[in-house]
Amino acid sequence: MSLLSTLWIRAFNPYHYVPTEWICLAFVTLFTISTVAHLVQAIRYRIWWLLPTAFVSGILEIIGWSARLWSSFSPDKLLPFEIQVIGTIIGPTPLIAADFMILGRIIHRLGTRYSRLSPKWYSIIFCSCDIISLSVQGFGGTVASLAVGRSESPDHGAHIMLGGIIFQMATISVYILLASEFFLRFFADRPLAGRKATYDSLNTSRGRGEVDGHLRVMIAALAFNTTCLLIRAIYRTLELIDGFEGRIISTERYFNVLDGGMITLAIFTLNLAHPGIFLAPKNKSDSDVEMRLKEAGLLYYRL
Repeated sequence: MSLLSTLWIRAFNPYHYVPTEWICLAFVTLFTISTVAHLVQAIRYRIWWLLPTAFVSGILEIIGWSARLWSSFSPDKLLPFEIQVIGTIIGPTPLIAADFMILGRIIHRLGTRYSRLSPKWYSIIFCSCDIISLSVQGFGGTVASLAVGRSESPDHGAHIMLGGIIFQMATISVYILLASEFFLRFFADRPLAGRKATYDSLNTSRGRGEVDGHLRVMIAALAFNTTCLLIRAIYRTLELIDGFEGRIISTERYFNVLDGGMITLAIFTLNLAHPGIFLAPKNKSDSDVEMRLKEAGLLYYRL
């Protein structure tokens, strides 16, 4: 690259680099494959909450990375930069909500006696926090993008996005702490006093569910998925603290690995370890008994 090109990128390109075409194309392709698979899997297993979570997350990532691909052809245009700012900052948020829902189902399967929150309250509290985070980040991204379009400082929008991503990181951290306590209590068989049993625990003499091979895979996948999303949240926090003119946001490989790479791993993890397979009732009779217990009022909640 010539000295003149380097000076132009630093002075006029909001990325401070030109996105690499083949990398952007690779991420668009990967997210498209995963998103289509999530749509098919959600319909196949009738897990409709995966549509506003994993599927929507994939759509947002496709939009964000398509905009970056556009920028690789036209680095002087501001519109694709503005689109990718919003798409990639809010894209992972619905995917985090899927993790919250999955944990609720696992708690339901193993027994709420070991959890401080019921599956229902996990969904209400953490999904509400996710919506707040999504709204704040989306608003901040819009403010920052419009500022760049007016050749103004995007710092105000960046600060709003930073608040949203910090709130998201705090939400994930609390979720991890509560999930860790649940699994520690379950494996140590130390239930909390006053907690109701769930269907699987009613099926056992010890009042607790069983971790079979499928559930073990789902728990491991959930842990890996959450770790990827937390790494990405930490990266975006440091990026926004450093600012739109900082070294972190100006280094493409950081973004490719710590944002695109982490979200790719997370979203494909749920394709491979799909709740429709690994959280399905063990057999038809189990499903029938569960329905009868629910109708009798013995099963108070099911995601």
